[in-house]
Amino acid sequence: MSTQVGTELFGTLHDGTAVHRWTLESGGLRVAVLTYGGIVQSIETPDRDGKSRQVALGFAGLAPYAADGGSYFGALVGRYANRIAGASFALDGRTHSLAANAGPHSLHGGPRCFSRQVWDARPVEDGVELHRVSPDGEEGFPGRLDVRVTYTVSGGDALRIAYRARTDAPTVVNLTNHTYLNLGGEGSDSAEGHLLRLAASRYTPGDDTGIPLSGEPADVGGTRFDFRAARVVGRPYDHNFVLDGGVTAAPRTVAELYDPVSGRALELATTEPGLQLYTADHLDGSLTGASGAPYGPVAGLALETQHFPDSPHRPDYPSTVLRPGETYRSESVYTFSTRPRDHRTPENASAHP
Repeated sequence: MSTQVGTELFGTLHDGTAVHRWTLESGGLRVAVLTYGGIVQSIETPDRDGKSRQVALGFAGLAPYAADGGSYFGALVGRYANRIAGASFALDGRTHSLAANAGPHSLHGGPRCFSRQVWDARPVEDGVELHRVSPDGEEGFPGRLDVRVTYTVSGGDALRIAYRARTDAPTVVNLTNHTYLNLGGEGSDSAEGHLLRLAASRYTPGDDTGIPLSGEPADVGGTRFDFRAARVVGRPYDHNFVLDGGVTAAPRTVAELYDPVSGRALELATTEPGLQLYTADHLDGSLTGASGAPYGPVAGLALETQHFPDSPHRPDYPSTVLRPGETYRSESVYTFSTRPRDHRTPENASAHP
């Protein structure tokens, strides 16, 4: 099934920099990607009755994205997704101080992270490639980092995001996409009733700032973190799950998300060892999405495929170190489908212990 790729001017920033929107369409799946922040602005896919609707949280215009950097709607996140404690890390005997933007910690690469930058873009087969060079010292991270991220849509149902990066000095890298999904439709009821399954037998307990506690990851059994069988998401969550299988060469299925009302379902595959489940409990209705509806808690769910938070301080975690001559590679695939009506509803699906 062929993919239609198009581009148009989306707006201009205050300094006059143009931002373009790329649209990728195949079958019933239509995805829009911005050159600002590598943002997935929209994902349109049909429900079980064939009615297509936008299912990713986002804004209708450029200005809200440029003004609201704290919610990361659809954003390409880096240089380091999630948190680095104390906004510093040591590598090869040298300590690097980072820009702090979450209390004393660095979150998602700092206040001027990848999601706040304009990327170069070029068409590729079935999609678009974004490219940017992050200069040595940006937000405190060492090394000149050359990053390429491709977004492709194929088969009428799958969005693939592939990340590549190279450096000229030892550094740490951890990239992800921060799309919030509501399979009932952007601006519809809370996604709290979605059913979620995760291929994760463990998670990393954290302190009240999101930094993992010392010690081994904890077993999910007998806790509200056990999503090994599909169950209602509920709230709140902002936790890293240790995906079974660790780092893999090719994406394997790690999550399934299902909305019983619309019938829309998502299968998520990745090469990454971790997944951060975030229920967007910071949303308080002050932000208005593309549909005109205000976003409250659990307006959408973020399933962030990534390495673990604070890995630079944890030699027991999978390494995020990238050295000259090496290539950082990560890939995640979002496959959308529908399921027929059945008896499972948010009210009678299994609850957490």
